[in-house]
Order: sequence, then C-alpha cells, then structure tokens
Amino acid sequence: MFDYMTLRLIWWALLGALLVGFAILDGFDLGVAMLHPFVGRGDAQRRVAINTIGPVWEGNQVWFILGGGAVFAAWPPLYAVSFSGFYLAMLLVLLGFILRPVALTFRSKRESPRWRESWDWLFFVSGFVPSLIFGVAFGNLLQGAPFHFDQTMRVFYEGGLLGLLNPFALLCGLVSVAMLVMQGAAWLSVKSEGEVAARARRCGAFAAILLVLLISAAGLWTMVGVEGFRIASAVDPAGPANPLLKTVTREAGAWLDNYRAYPWMIAAPAAAYAGALLGALALALGGRVLALLATSLSVPGVVTMAGFSMFPFLLPSSTHPSQSLTVWDASSSKATLSLMLFVVVVFLPIVLAYTSWVYYVLRGPVSEAAVRRGDDYYY
Repeated sequence: MFDYMTLRLIWWALLGALLVGFAILDGFDLGVAMLHPFVGRGDAQRRVAINTIGPVWEGNQVWFILGGGAVFAAWPPLYAVSFSGFYLAMLLVLLGFILRPVALTFRSKRESPRWRESWDWLFFVSGFVPSLIFGVAFGNLLQGAPFHFDQTMRVFYEGGLLGLLNPFALLCGLVSVAMLVMQGAAWLSVKSEGEVAARARRCGAFAAILLVLLISAAGLWTMVGVEGFRIASAVDPAGPANPLLKTVTREAGAWLDNYRAYPWMIAAPAAAYAGALLGALALALGGRVLALLATSLSVPGVVTMAGFSMFPFLLPSSTHPSQSLTVWDASSSKATLSLMLFVVVVFLPIVLAYTSWVYYVLRGPVSEAAVRRGDDYYY
C-alpha cells in the first residue's frame, strides 16, 4: 500500500503523536501531582486536586506504554540503545510511576495529618521526577548519546546517569517541569472550584510565563552552544536499515537546518509560544476552558519543536556521529511496518473513541463539599 520511505515517515509521525498524546493527557496528571501540595490548604482541598485525576490517570499512562511499544516494534535499534543506555534514567521514571498509585492509595489509610502529609509529598515527587527526566532525555537527544555499534551491530553505551544530568539537559528538564505544571494548572482550573482553582490559575499563569522564558533560553543555547548533527553523505530513504552506511558531521546551528528548508515547521515553536502566552492570559483572567485549550496547543508545540529540529535523526551518537540512528536506517522491515500500520488504523480510533467517551462521562468539576461528603470519590 505504501512504499518503504513513506512507511518510515508515517511511523515517525505516529511516534510523535503518541508522545504528544502522553504529554497532554498524562502531562496534566504529572502537573497536578506537582501542584497539589501548593494549591490545597488542608486535606479536603488536596483531595479535590487528587480526585480531578483519580478516574483517568491510569488510562492516561497507557500512552507512555504505547509509545514504548511503538519504539520496540518500529525502531528496534532505537529501543535497544535508549532502553539500555538510559537504563537508570528509565528506572527513575518507572519508580515515579510506581510511587504515584502507592501514594494515592496509602495516604487515605490513616487519618493522621502527618501520615497524609508525608504521602502528599511523595505524590509530588512522583510527578516531579518523571517530568524532569523526560526533559533531560530530550536535552540529551539534542546533544547526542555516547554509543556506538560494532560490525555485528552489537551496541556499546559509554555514558552514565551523571553524564545525562549536564547543564543543557537540566535546562530542558526545567522546560518540561514548567510545561507540565502549566498543563496541570489548566486542568485544575477546569476540574476544580473555589480556592483550589484560584490558586491553580495563579500557579499556571506563572508557569506559562516561565515556560516561555525557558524555551527561549534553551532555543538560544541550541543555536549557539549545541552542536547539531547533519548527514553529509547520500542516503537512500528506502534502503536497508543499517546505521553504519552514512557519514554525519557536527556543527553549531545544524539543528536549524530543517526550519530553513521547510518554513512550515515554524508552526511548532509558534504554537509553543502562542499557546503558553494565551494560556497565561486566560488563566489570569479566569478563562478556564480557553486556558486548557491553549496549554494543550503549547504542549505539542514544544514536543514537535524538538522532533522537527532533529529530523531525520532519532538518536544521534556523540562519540560516533556517523553511527547515529535516523528514520531511514533504524526501522523495522517494510512488512513489519505495514502490518503494524494496519493494526493502528483499526484499533487507534477505538481507543480515541473510548477515551473521549470517558472524559465526556466524567465531565464537570470536583467540589470540596462533595469530597467532604464522600460522594463516590476514590481518594
């Protein structure tokens, strides 16, 4: 149905869509986790914040699993390098995801304020750590990871966790934290009432402005202080998947090549800035639905901005640039990509329809009075 080059492009776009879906949906879960100790004064108000995501956070987290599955099936070398080389970072993310349901479940097992406060801060950690690590990961993608292959395609990773926590990557981590706090605040402004919603709006407006400043700083650093990667040899987009058959050079400003070649890609940073600024304004003025729509425009803008900058690179190698993984040489076979695309076409609309139905059924805000009465709330 599609040729090999087109299938590779489709799966690159699908991987980006899964990351965007995760960043928007589980993004507000992580944002609420980071915000709830600050927007809630007392146990009832914190329970309001928690219960805004109580019925949906497990389903939202599935988008992360789908993304990992897509990498495993569509880009096997990328899966091998990233999930092995970034093992400790992935472990921290996994521990954060494990800590979230544990904190939500155990905080209500005792009435002791100290007990609940302790679990509340662990819930905060469960949101902050993955949010930071996700941004750090993108920062390291832009700089390249220290890996290479031998002639039998065995991968060797030469870095460690401390190497990932470099200044530029930490700046990207702060971008991620600010972005998800903004998204969580916009969600709370829609799904809560009273003091919780008011505090969330103030926090969200501040986070949105901070996001604009951090994006600007990271973008400037990328232009002048980060060496981008550029393919310097002929590449066959429909050729065999072998990352050892090309030549790659590094040069400051190379990550801007795609924006010069394809001006329409400017839409990504434009959406990131416009969504954040409009979200800040809407949050400050009390426009709840507009704020959520605006921040949900900014989040994919930030994510796709990195993807557009790197294309066709998926994971550059800082030690052996010519062995970097790209869309053209790190994919599964044409038959595998075709079969998986058929599965996606059949099942993804079902997932989207079911998800939309769930959010429709669970529409409406969570009130402090209802939480105090215990009206069928989980936590």
